[in-house]
Amino acid sequence: MPRSVLDTAEAKEAQMEAVRGAGIGALKWGTAAAFLGGLGYGMSPIYRGLTIQFKVYIQMSSMILGGMIEADSRMRRYEHRVRMHRMAARNQAMWQDLVDEEDIPPSVKNLPNK
Repeated sequence: MPRSVLDTAEAKEAQMEAVRGAGIGALKWGTAAAFLGGLGYGMSPIYRGLTIQFKVYIQMSSMILGGMIEADSRMRRYEHRVRMHRMAARNQAMWQDLVDEEDIPPSVKNLPNK
């Protein structure tokens, strides 16, 4: 039995989805920032004049921002998917209860099919 809400399997799945999103977002935005940094280095004397610490800060900031945006996007999609699965399971259970043969009165079971 889980000790807290965060120890459930569903919470662990959500955490892993957020981690995957953060990693992919950091990679995508980091690649874009590196490309733009190279472009800035080649074309802009202002960018070339920046200190290496500031360039690293710009790169890290873009990776963190990208990770946050993609993790949030992944979590929203995950939550939507979980809601849809729960709704489908609830609907299936409802229909199963309605169609269950044990609940049909005997007079309706013996009707001839046309």
